[in-house]
Amino acid sequence: MGCVAGFCAAVTYKAFKGAKWKALTLLTAFLYPGITFGIFFFLNFFIWGQASSGAVPFGTMFALLVMWFGISVPLVYLGSYFGYKLRRIDFPTKTNLIPRSIPPQAWYTHPAFSVLVGGVLPFGAVFIELFFILSSIWLHQYYYVFGFLLIVFLILIITCAEIAIVMCYFQLCAEDYDWWWRSFLTSGSSALYLFIYSIVYMATKMVMTRGVSVLLYLGYMLITAYSFFMLTGAVGFVASFYFVRAIYGAVKVE
Repeated sequence: MGCVAGFCAAVTYKAFKGAKWKALTLLTAFLYPGITFGIFFFLNFFIWGQASSGAVPFGTMFALLVMWFGISVPLVYLGSYFGYKLRRIDFPTKTNLIPRSIPPQAWYTHPAFSVLVGGVLPFGAVFIELFFILSSIWLHQYYYVFGFLLIVFLILIITCAEIAIVMCYFQLCAEDYDWWWRSFLTSGSSALYLFIYSIVYMATKMVMTRGVSVLLYLGYMLITAYSFFMLTGAVGFVASFYFVRAIYGAVKVE
C-alpha cells in the first residue's frame, strides 16, 4: 500500500503545482503510520506496566519498525517517483494568478457548520453496523455478515462522495473557491461522530473498572477514528476534485 499511497500523493500534488515534493513524500511515508504507531506504542507501555500477556513483545515492535522503514517507506518513495514522472493532470480552465476576494458568507456556508453537517450522513450510513462491529471486538460476540458489511462499505463510499459534492457545489455557488481542504473535512468529520459514538458505547454497553482499560479502549478507538477520517476524507476530496473538473470543463471558460 505504500507504493499506492506515494503514487496517489505525487499525482495529486503535481496537479496542484506543489513545489515541496520531498516534504510531501516524507509526510506520506511518516504522518499516518507515525501517528498510528505512536499511539499504539504509548498504549503498549501501559499494558507492559500491568504485566499483561496481551502486551506486544519488544521484538515484535522492533520487527514492525523494520518493516516500516525497510519496506513501507521505500515503497512510498518508489510510488512517488512514478507519480512525479507522469504528465500533470490538465484542468479545463486557466487559473487567475491574482486571487479573487471571497465575499462575506452566510452562516450556513461557514466552514465549521458545513463540515459538522457533512459528517452526519456518512456516519448515519454505518452506525448500525458499527454497533455489531464494536460488539464483536469488545464483547467477544460473533460477526458473520461480511456480505452485508461490504454493502454498507459501498454505501459509505457513495454517501461520502455525494455529501462532499453537494457541499462543494453550495460553496462554489457562494463564490468561495477554497474547496479542497473543506471537501476533505466535510466527509472526514464523520470520524468525529464515530469517536463520540464509541464513547457512548463504552458508557452504556461496557463495564470497565480500571483506568487502564478505559485508556486502552479510547486509544484503540482513536486509531480507528483516525483511519476512518483518512478514508472518508480522501473519498470526499477525490469526488469533489472530479466534480469541479467536470463542471468547469462543461462551462469551457477561457
